[in-house]
Amino acid sequence: MAEALESDGRVRCGWSVGSQLYRDYHDQEWGRPLHGDDALFERMCLEAFQSGLSWITILRKRPAFRAAFDGFVIDRVAEFGDEEVARLLTDPGIVRNRAKILACIANAKIARELDGGLDELLWSFAPPVRRRPLALSDVPAVTPESTALAKELKRRGFRFVGPTTAYALMQATGMVDDHIADCWVDLRR
Repeated sequence: MAEALESDGRVRCGWSVGSQLYRDYHDQEWGRPLHGDDALFERMCLEAFQSGLSWITILRKRPAFRAAFDGFVIDRVAEFGDEEVARLLTDPGIVRNRAKILACIANAKIARELDGGLDELLWSFAPPVRRRPLALSDVPAVTPESTALAKELKRRGFRFVGPTTAYALMQATGMVDDHIADCWVDLRR
């Protein structure tokens, strides 16, 4: 489904109509430009945790993730050690994947040391504005920009940031606008 006319009379991207949580995320967050190192770090971690799972799982667990990872404040997460890892591995509110938990902590350590910060690094890969896709089938999973971003992040030591995850991060944080052309959310206004 490329788009859906809902009971409120608004056309939305088809992926957003499965639940109220998806709809709220679509209407209020997805694709809106996001800045700030900690805010972008949260999204990077959540996209990594989503790998292999449905996004609705992550959205449902998001409050627990925020609590478990101290609000995704980079300086705090960078200080997590064995005790915090053990706590996270027993927290049923989050995705208890050791590799992803360790990646989030390692990524915080790297992000903390970036000259210019995470915001500057990520947004430096945002592509020029392009036309919105006509249908979901027109939305790529990977782009040259997401491939370049993933390569640079990996070069710096970041983990769980392949080209597909990097593109999902770009979509979620407004670096690209992949709302379907007829979708009521218009970020160009």
